[in-house]
Amino acid sequence: MSQFTKDADWLDWHPAPRKPSFVVPDGAVDAHCHVFGPGDQFPFAPQRKYTPCDASKDQLWALRDHLGFSRNVIVQATCHGADNRALVDALNASGDMARGVATITQDITDEELRELHNAGVRGVRFNFVKRLVDALPFDSLEAIANRIKDLGWHIVIYFEAQDLPELYDFFTRLPTTVVVDHMGRPDVSKPVDGEDFGLFLKLLSENENFWSKVSCPERLSLLGPSEDYRDVVPFARKVVESFPDRVLWGTDWPHPNMKNHMPDDGQLVDVIPHIAVTEELQHKLLVANPMRLYWSD
Repeated sequence: MSQFTKDADWLDWHPAPRKPSFVVPDGAVDAHCHVFGPGDQFPFAPQRKYTPCDASKDQLWALRDHLGFSRNVIVQATCHGADNRALVDALNASGDMARGVATITQDITDEELRELHNAGVRGVRFNFVKRLVDALPFDSLEAIANRIKDLGWHIVIYFEAQDLPELYDFFTRLPTTVVVDHMGRPDVSKPVDGEDFGLFLKLLSENENFWSKVSCPERLSLLGPSEDYRDVVPFARKVVESFPDRVLWGTDWPHPNMKNHMPDDGQLVDVIPHIAVTEELQHKLLVANPMRLYWSD
């Protein structure tokens, strides 16, 4: 029994996702997922904005196998703050089949950075979604970026489309590879060739160190699962076809803070061939790109 009580409106991850119709290529990587706790073993952070259900590494491995994937990239969840113990535990138990993206603070020592690297961490995530953080992490990001560059790590940034204009110049000064979560959360009610999404495409086009995850249609879609999230497809397909060597895909399991429905991870996998429509694009998205970014050493 966990010492934590999940939020009253928390939606637990899908207990029985379907087997996808789409068979992913050999060696496919789920490049965006999380572990939560278990809370009695890895307590959630006192300053967290939400209290989730438990979602353990063993449950993540079971989903990986069920969906046909080979590897995972585990992203530190905000409910754990900068305490990366649950992440490191999962990486150490993965048999080199997982890599990690950590959350760190400016006071981390070089020795602690090296320990994270040895465990399999290859990036640091910074959250610019205003409802999820108390303050935007400009100063800490700049300081940390210069320290992790020598390790060959990258930066992961999470923001919402309406905030990109004010963040654009800051982001383009970052000295490392930068991976954008979920296409910068575009408003899919607007045209894919419109001004708003155009700014995101400009960011990728003019800055070759920028990558994008074409993940989380369940967070972006206005049509929802009954329509297979098809309103998100043109946006993701545009990114995949424009920047085929700089895109990643992930489930986002166990789907933190979903409020209107809990997605079926098998259904999410079946969206992939609609956004990466050839075997070559699918292989880049699911195998070649994540392997190059996370397992190149």
